[in-house]
Amino acid sequence: MAGTQRPDEPLDFYFDFVSPFGWIAAEQIGELARRHGRGVRFHPFLLKATVMETMGLPALLDTPLKGMYLVHDARRSARLLGLKMSTEAPLVFSPIEAARATMWIKRHAPELTERFVIAAYRRSWVQAKDLARRETVLDVARELGLDPRALAVGLDDPRLKEELRQAVADTIAHGVFGSPTVVVDGETFWGADRLGQVATWMERGGW
Repeated sequence: MAGTQRPDEPLDFYFDFVSPFGWIAAEQIGELARRHGRGVRFHPFLLKATVMETMGLPALLDTPLKGMYLVHDARRSARLLGLKMSTEAPLVFSPIEAARATMWIKRHAPELTERFVIAAYRRSWVQAKDLARRETVLDVARELGLDPRALAVGLDDPRLKEELRQAVADTIAHGVFGSPTVVVDGETFWGADRLGQVATWMERGGW
């Protein structure tokens, strides 16, 4: 059923940097929203908290058969968009530094949020750099013209750490568990392969 939001309400995009499918969707979500006169609200969260701690499920890569398929499917899906997922990209890492950086940028330079998210994803999945390392995250910010020293200070701020914890709690409260998830007009779509449905929902005003 359509309609708990206004037709021009931004899309809510939930993602975890550790998810290659989150990257694939991040590459498309901004343009998709703009084609329909919408913006995007970016919500980093942690799959460890939703899938493993809340749902009690094992990490996907540790799931027999499914884990190997997901890696293959991510690389195939990236190629379809003309993207190249590095075979050297770390498949398991802590996304906390990049998630906190996104929260900081949303507050201090919101106009750069989308660019940072995409650049950070590419640094990990295309260039095979470790986003768990603070210096990797600061390098991405530096290349966007942000002050890496100010960001470094922000990353150590207990208030920012609490803000991310609350963001994860809010994600769970909204029923979001997977990366990527898009919420449009109150309707939730999970998976990069659901972006076509998101577009159709906006075109039709629901169904």
